[in-house]
Amino acid sequence: MIYIDLLIGFLEVGLFSFGGGYAAIPLIRDVVTAHGWLDDEMLTYMIAVSESTPGPIMVNLATYVGSAKAGILGAVTATAAVVFPAFILIVIIVRLASNLVKNSYVQAALGGLKPCIIGIILATGICMVWQNCAAKTGTGAESEVSRMAAAGAEGTTAGLAAEGVSESLAGLGIDIRAVLLTFVLGAVYFGSRKLLKRGISPIGLICIAAAAGAAVYGV
Repeated sequence: MIYIDLLIGFLEVGLFSFGGGYAAIPLIRDVVTAHGWLDDEMLTYMIAVSESTPGPIMVNLATYVGSAKAGILGAVTATAAVVFPAFILIVIIVRLASNLVKNSYVQAALGGLKPCIIGIILATGICMVWQNCAAKTGTGAESEVSRMAAAGAEGTTAGLAAEGVSESLAGLGIDIRAVLLTFVLGAVYFGSRKLLKRGISPIGLICIAAAAGAAVYGV
């Protein structure tokens, strides 16, 4: 039954998601794809939507998946399941915080978790960059190849040169526009931290990314 699957799946996410929402993304991906609730491309879109909407990304993703698969009751089930373990753990930690913080074994365990969490987030980021920059069938770099091929057929030297570049990129499975957007947005983010005291806000970067995407892919 879908409600039981949602309950068990997101309880697993809630129990083992150490390191915050971004560290939970690989586990959410495993649960969602294992049950066939979303494919990788749709999950990537929903991660972007969950990040750009109010609330924790892990809770937003759980709510969306539950709603998509089983309506309002599914959304409530998935959201409650992903939040419940953290709620119980926080209550226990608050009650025992003074002793836990001073415990050398707890400190050692937390120290061991830090590099693991960093590696999980980094691996997820690399995976998402690769998926985002991969050429889609019939769109992106491949449609650019077709356009340049037509220009080449007319005998223009520039068209032939561009065709060769586009074909080589498409052959590698790379969407050159996505690659350029990724580097530009990365430069904007890190550059703003050098120029501004706090850097550009996530909301500002999301707005810039949306406008850039509309300009690049909407033409």
